[in-house]
Amino acid sequence: MVQIPKQSAGRPAPARRPVPTSADVARLAGVSRATVSYVLNNTSAVRISEPTRRRVREAAEELGYVPHAAARSLRAGHSRMVLMPAPAVPVGPLYHRFFAELQAELGRLDYTVVQYGSVGLRGDEAARAWAELRPVAVLVPGSGLGPQGVAVLKRAGARAVVTLGPERVEGAHALLMDHDRVGHCAGVHLLARGRRRIGVVMPEEGGLEIFSRPRLDGVRRALRDTDATVAELPLAYEEEAAARLAGRWRSLGLDAVFGYNDEYAMLLMRALQDEGVAVPEETAVVGADDLMLGRLLRPRLSTVHLDLPSGRDLAELVDRVVREPGAEPETHEVLGARVVHRASS
Repeated sequence: MVQIPKQSAGRPAPARRPVPTSADVARLAGVSRATVSYVLNNTSAVRISEPTRRRVREAAEELGYVPHAAARSLRAGHSRMVLMPAPAVPVGPLYHRFFAELQAELGRLDYTVVQYGSVGLRGDEAARAWAELRPVAVLVPGSGLGPQGVAVLKRAGARAVVTLGPERVEGAHALLMDHDRVGHCAGVHLLARGRRRIGVVMPEEGGLEIFSRPRLDGVRRALRDTDATVAELPLAYEEEAAARLAGRWRSLGLDAVFGYNDEYAMLLMRALQDEGVAVPEETAVVGADDLMLGRLLRPRLSTVHLDLPSGRDLAELVDRVVREPGAEPETHEVLGARVVHRASS
C-alpha cells in the first residue's frame, strides 16, 4: 500500500500562490482592467489594436489567468454556455461530424459548448437537470422534450431552446428531420430498378426506432399503389445475427434490401456474399448516410446521401435567438435526401 507522507511537525506548509486577477494582467500588460476584459471576452464592440490584444493575451498566459465564467455571466446578464445533451441513441459517423462542426462554429462565436450525459433521465425530467447549469441555449437531439421542459429551461434563463427531431415542440425552435424521405428515396430507387420484393432492415438496438420506423414508412409510401411488397427484417448489429439472416435469405424470396443505414447495409451485404447470394444480381442493396467505407466495398454500396444543416447556419441561428430571445419560435425542415446509385443496386 502506498503511504502518503504526513507534513513534518513544525514545518510550515508551503504558501499558496495567490490566484491571479485581471488587475495583475492589466499591470503586466500596461493597460486598464477594462481593456483586459474586452480582449479576453472577445468583445467586438470596442476597437483595440492587435499589438495591445497580443500583449494582454501574453500577460494572461504568463500569469496563468483565465476569466471567471460566473463573474462574466453576471456582467452580461446571461452565461455563454450552450448545452448539448448527449444523444440517447447510438449515432453514426455522419452525425458525429455534424455535431463536431456545430461545436466548432459555436466556439467561433464565443460560446462554450458543454455536452451533458443524461444517463437515466428523459424528457422534462432531464430538462430540470439541464436547467441547473443555467445554460443560455440548449440544443436537444431526438425526441422526448415537452412544452413543460421548454418552460423550465426558459425560466432558468435559457434564451434559446432548439430541438433537432421529427416534430416541433411548443415554445422551442425546431429543426425538423423527417426520416420518412430517406426511406422514400430508397424505395423509389429500388422500384425504378425493377425490384418488387423489398426487405427493410429494422435495427434491434434500443432507441433507433425514432429513425428506423419513419424510414420503413417512407419505403412503404414509395411502393404504395404498386405490385411491390415490403418485409420488415429485424437485425442486431452483430456478425452472427447477419449470418443467420443471410442463411435463410433465399427462403424469404426478396430481391432487394434497404439496410437502414450504410453500417447495417454493409454488415448484411457481407453476410449475403458469404452465403453465396450475388449482389446485385439476386439481391440489390441500398444503405444510407453515404459513408466513405461504402465506396471501398465491392460492389460499391448504393446509398441515400443525407443533407444536414451546416454547423455554421445552426450556430448563427442560436446566436441570433440568444440576442433576440423574444422572437417567435422558428421551424425549419433541414434534412435533405438523394440516392447515390452505385454497383450494389
